[in-house]
Amino acid sequence: MCGIYAAVSAAEKCLVSSVLERRLRNRGPDYQGTFTTRLDDANATTLTFTSTVMSLRGDRIVKQPIVDEITGSVFCWNGEAWKIGGEAVNGNDSAAIFALLSLASRHSLNDDSNRVLDVLRKIEGPFAFIYFDKPTRRLYYGRDRLGRRSLLVKPGEQFLLASIADFPTTGWTEVEADGIYVLTLQNVGKGYANPVPTRYDWVEDDSFISGIGAFNNTVPVESPQLAKQSVVMSQLRHHLTDSLQLRVLQVPVPPGASTIDARVAILFSGGLDCTVLARLASDILPVDQPVDLLNVAFENPRIAAQNKGISQNELFELCPDRITGRKSFAELLLACPDRQFRLITVNVPFSLTCEHRSEVIDLIYPHNTEMDLSIAFALYFAARGIGFCEIGVDSQPKPYATSARVLLSGLGADELFGGYIRHAAAFSRQNYEGLIEELKLDVSRLGKRNLGRDDRVMANWEREIRFPYLDEDFVRWAIELPAWQKCDFANDEVEGELPEPGKRVLRLLAEELGMLNVVREKKRAIQFGARTAKMESGRVKGTTLISP
Repeated sequence: MCGIYAAVSAAEKCLVSSVLERRLRNRGPDYQGTFTTRLDDANATTLTFTSTVMSLRGDRIVKQPIVDEITGSVFCWNGEAWKIGGEAVNGNDSAAIFALLSLASRHSLNDDSNRVLDVLRKIEGPFAFIYFDKPTRRLYYGRDRLGRRSLLVKPGEQFLLASIADFPTTGWTEVEADGIYVLTLQNVGKGYANPVPTRYDWVEDDSFISGIGAFNNTVPVESPQLAKQSVVMSQLRHHLTDSLQLRVLQVPVPPGASTIDARVAILFSGGLDCTVLARLASDILPVDQPVDLLNVAFENPRIAAQNKGISQNELFELCPDRITGRKSFAELLLACPDRQFRLITVNVPFSLTCEHRSEVIDLIYPHNTEMDLSIAFALYFAARGIGFCEIGVDSQPKPYATSARVLLSGLGADELFGGYIRHAAAFSRQNYEGLIEELKLDVSRLGKRNLGRDDRVMANWEREIRFPYLDEDFVRWAIELPAWQKCDFANDEVEGELPEPGKRVLRLLAEELGMLNVVREKKRAIQFGARTAKMESGRVKGTTLISP
């Protein structure tokens, strides 16, 4: 995880404000660097780059911005390149990518091609980047195909790019996760020409969804039943294990932590998606590594008013996600007796929510609705990771702050495997044709989801969020499956035999893994599970703009 910033202007330097510097530093606490260059000796256009680094790959900190001493090209990288051209990246990924970009830049000068684009298109993983190819005067920037990392842009007299804004103001927008943007800087003598960027698609194939793969539109003649014996079951476990291995193995010991402290934590509501991740992660990680399960609950004044006479702690325990979290925690302890799972109960009094409100509003900008805020509150405090630790069902809670720098999220499972109510409704209206169109729509707008917002909120605590269900290889496999191998709305729930149809393939995997209770858990939005929704007024709509 890193914070990146770039400014193109006629000024000699365009340094970050103290507020923006602090927020960039929160994203990258291990190193901070700034590099300034000019377009050329005869041109007054100045480019300033700042990077902050949180080192999670390789055996050393690779300082940024990275500068090519021969050509003067500059690279700022935020994210993880798990693979390049299908090959796993060993060691530090930012150094590996920059070496390829530098080589591509030199070749492009000789044959007038654009091999830089070819390199960028081969990267798989969550990332945002800024690359100034000085010999060609091109500034490349963008976010990965699914938009898992934040990058904001502000055109104008100064062209600005940053992982996060310094404070809510007009002009900043999120860079779309729909391709690679290229700004060609012209020689205008005395200043910056404010050019318009050109967008290049991730792939030159319109049939690809989110630039990843082709969706399976097959409609079955009959209605095959999805069961434990289905071949897709072993495939799901294999592909999800591969995705998790990339994200949980070889995570370095956090600075200042001991070898027995947690390196990985899971955003843990106790629901199906996150519990399956926790269970599989236990099979992958060394047995001596504990795993923190971050379970957040809020004091909601409206709920408190309906439950007069009970204590604040009882209010926390009444939160739906706290109830399911405790149930799934107990199941994990039984299924994995050799693994130390720690349930971290993050209790957020309303006074603490109010205290952090303005900071959260700044972090989610340019998003600015009540729904954005209620979701962000839950993610912000969960990622903060301060609460009470329980190592057993009957253990005494102790004050605790997680040391984990890597957080896992179950986001993406509902879109891929038909977990929303609207998927069942689509099947009810138009059978498999309607279901397929709804699933395809959800996958196609994964890059439009609010992952940039979520990244800004959680990275503020010096942590990196990783999404195993949104691995490119995993997504490609999932969308190439026929719909009836993911969800099974044609065959209703059979008590004692089959779980509910939505995400049935994932529910059957949970059952296979010994997580019998979580198999029956219903989908629940985070703002309702943690009770951050409608904290002050039951009449406010999610689309309502945030009041100051």
